[in-house]
Amino acid sequence: MTVIVSVKINDGIVMASDSASTFTNTQVYEHAEKIVNLMKGLPIGVMVTGDGGIGSESLTTLLKDLRKRFGDEQDSMYLEPSSYTMEAVARRLHDFLFKEKSIPSGGTASILLRVCGYSAGRPLPEVWQVQLEGATPYKVVLVHPEGDFGVNWDGQYDALNRLILGTPTNFEQIAVDWGMPQSNAAALGAAVRQKAHETLAIPTMPIQDAIDLARYLVEVTIGFTKFSIVKQPKAVGGPIEIAVITKHEGFRWVQRKHFYPAELND
Repeated sequence: MTVIVSVKINDGIVMASDSASTFTNTQVYEHAEKIVNLMKGLPIGVMVTGDGGIGSESLTTLLKDLRKRFGDEQDSMYLEPSSYTMEAVARRLHDFLFKEKSIPSGGTASILLRVCGYSAGRPLPEVWQVQLEGATPYKVVLVHPEGDFGVNWDGQYDALNRLILGTPTNFEQIAVDWGMPQSNAAALGAAVRQKAHETLAIPTMPIQDAIDLARYLVEVTIGFTKFSIVKQPKAVGGPIEIAVITKHEGFRWVQRKHFYPAELND
């Protein structure tokens, strides 16, 4: 399942994740790459949670395959560096994974990806969501437009729902179990989250503080999952990876695993 966190501020986006990856619904490995620079030289990154692969191919390899195609002027997936948009990146990512890979492999993949970065020539970053869930063709979604800021998380999100929103993920079901009508339970959940929501980031936050916050939120999820006795699936863990995307420096690694010498890590 894993956990992915983004912190979007004026100066850019911080992306953080653990390294757990689940295959065949049961096998969990703790050294997967969950953050990828989608185009070398461009300020575009992607984080992934859910299944670790499609068919016999891992998500990491598939994302790097797409990266090569983004740079090939003869390919339909080519990204023109001077005019691309983040929406186009997200749509091509969806078409590649869903139409070209998932459907031909049986359409059973369950994957969520967050695409972060800057459109060509734009002053502020965006966050888009690409979702694969079986054979259903989900639309790509703009999660954080340029003028939107804050923290976003997904994957095994119960720990951060409790910490930031003030409610467990199953809050509404608890209310229904106590006899509250479903509509009232939903309204109560929304009201509690609105009142309990804790603001952890502001647009003017320095990038180092955003890095520290993203790391902390992943650490909280890993620890909460590790020590949960009954309720939390043991599908979060391994080394934490962090990348930052800024207007002038582009995509830069802050913290990552090294399986090979540094010059071979891409």
